[in-house]
Amino acid sequence: MRYVIIGAGAVGGTVGGRLAQAGREVVLVARGKHLAALAGHGLRLRVPEGELTYRLPAVDGPGPLGELRADDVLVLAVKTQDTVSALQTWAELPVTGGGTAAERLPLVCLQNGVESGRLALRRFRRVYGVCVWLPSTFVEPGVVSAAGSPLTGILHLGRLPHGTDDTARRIAADLAGARFEAPVVPDVARWQYAKLLWNLGTAFEALCGPAADDAAHALLARVRAEGEAVLDAAGIAHADAGEQRAARGDKVTLVPLDGAPRGGGSSWQSLARGTGTIEADYLNGEIALLGRLHGVATPLNELLQSLANRFAREGRAAGSMPVGELVRRADAVARRTG
Repeated sequence: MRYVIIGAGAVGGTVGGRLAQAGREVVLVARGKHLAALAGHGLRLRVPEGELTYRLPAVDGPGPLGELRADDVLVLAVKTQDTVSALQTWAELPVTGGGTAAERLPLVCLQNGVESGRLALRRFRRVYGVCVWLPSTFVEPGVVSAAGSPLTGILHLGRLPHGTDDTARRIAADLAGARFEAPVVPDVARWQYAKLLWNLGTAFEALCGPAADDAAHALLARVRAEGEAVLDAAGIAHADAGEQRAARGDKVTLVPLDGAPRGGGSSWQSLARGTGTIEADYLNGEIALLGRLHGVATPLNELLQSLANRFAREGRAAGSMPVGELVRRADAVARRTG
């Protein structure tokens, strides 16, 4: 199979690089300065064993590829706010032997949140969800860092809305040969909702930097408790904390990397790169949506969503809000809705 990585940033670039290292055929799709760096100097992947460079085909879209191959796997690794545009670009492309990508090819949603899978199922027949546990960073064009060891990440994989098949098992086998653990599960959404609860803290990290004191951890606990209350009200199952700890164990331990930037997760990185957008509408905003649908107040998640969007829109620096200020705002909105 050939893996077409649509969005070769932190997660997509790491998975693409590791698959290439394992001898798999990989195409990277990127844009702007990142594409220019990939095309000119290759993908520089900083990992615990050192910096590795992979000179892989890098394109800005499907045009240079021509007709897609019947053995292509489309790996969607853009941020959720870019999903619709990507689906529109790739869905109707012809595939060798007849039919379109949406009709014939597997689409793997290698993304945070749960919305992209729903969007993809509107266009593609064969959609696979992934619960992404993969610490990685992308802030410099052409360079992706992944500090996990001995495994690079854990990627629970399954059909959406549910189920498994031979394609999922083949993809999982390729990932397992590329320094990932990739359990094939019939209920991948259950794992994705568990990860969603964790991702509710990414907006906090974008605003204030990584949680480093009791006040920060206390606020994050309140934010995630809101999320759990919403999922319970909606009747949405999710893996509990104990099950997640058992699945991860000590398989992905962070190792300091020479030359690798330190900062935060995907939302922090969006602000650090000045992209102008952030994923909060599909993380904290997913909880706000479910709260409104099921009659549960979600003031803290709404606050984080609003502030993260403002920071992205105004080009504010990642981590520039003092924790105390955010806690004061959170207490104020909680009092108003309490």
